[in-house]
Amino acid sequence: MARIYVCGAGGAPSNNFTRSLRESGRRDYLIGASCIPSDLFLADVDERHVVPSAMSGEYRGRLLNLLESARPDFLHPQNDFEVRAISRLRADITALGVKLYLPDAETIETCVDKGMSYEVWDAAGIRVPKTVLLKDESDLKLAFDTLGKTIWLRATEGGGGRGALPTDNYEFARLWVERFKGWGSFTASELLTEKTVTWQSIWHDGELVVAQGRKRRSWNFGNRTLSGVTGITGVAETFSDEKVDRAALDAILAIDKKPHGIFSVDMTCDVSGFPNPTEINIGRFFTTHYFFTKAGLNFPEIYCNIALDGRFPVLAKKMNPLPDGLVWIRGMDREPVLTRVEELEKLERRAR
Repeated sequence: MARIYVCGAGGAPSNNFTRSLRESGRRDYLIGASCIPSDLFLADVDERHVVPSAMSGEYRGRLLNLLESARPDFLHPQNDFEVRAISRLRADITALGVKLYLPDAETIETCVDKGMSYEVWDAAGIRVPKTVLLKDESDLKLAFDTLGKTIWLRATEGGGGRGALPTDNYEFARLWVERFKGWGSFTASELLTEKTVTWQSIWHDGELVVAQGRKRRSWNFGNRTLSGVTGITGVAETFSDEKVDRAALDAILAIDKKPHGIFSVDMTCDVSGFPNPTEINIGRFFTTHYFFTKAGLNFPEIYCNIALDGRFPVLAKKMNPLPDGLVWIRGMDREPVLTRVEELEKLERRAR
């Protein structure tokens, strides 16, 4: 039995990680930590600890003290800021005997900052939405002059659609960026379609272990935001497409020639239907990875088996081993439902 330290315990992404481990063949002792005390009541872990935010100056000392006393064998972070903080402390953490399964430090720094990853992709000739880093108002004017009538604003760091907004109004865009104190940390991009796909993968020393694609059919609570994007997938569907596979591989390999760990590529389709990478969720699984677990592909189990025991999965195929057309439906205050696309579309036709 391994002792696994789970960052962000009680939040949805980490809960899906712990659920997956509880339903696996592993029998681990889970140590949960969070900077939100109330979240710990929602965590299915064996031990609970409060830590400072990963952005806090106290994080390093408190984390290392906790690791020294809790003695985990392995640590898994599950949000961008904590992935980056753990990466920067990897020498201190591994010196305590705690294992990590993370991509290269430079890769993490590049992927956590969407502006940096865009620059790498653009230089490599990857098909991405044209983007302008908004350092000041002149950049915003340039964005409206060159990117089209309507532009897409978003923060360069953070998940959940942070700061995301489509707008065709310069003054509104200026006020929006200033509302977030976003000069230098916001981008403006050409507006793509609403069709989005995600490609989650695990790598080991440059070799692909497993990858699975899914498309998003809807966001939860999208009608309550200005952008329509919440970062909370409402309905997702397993999906395989050679164009998506190739675009994801190209996006990853442009940033890291020898990928190691978790790379989850978010893509948005342009008007021609081609998937453009918009970000890589690096060193962590996307929030709804429990979908794949319930469908029969347990990413956290595979990941921990490799990291802790050096055991690799035996799969009929590494790329998209799940069948297409499995649907995951999520709501508030209830367990998600796994069904088939035919069943969902049967009900959708009745609503027309």
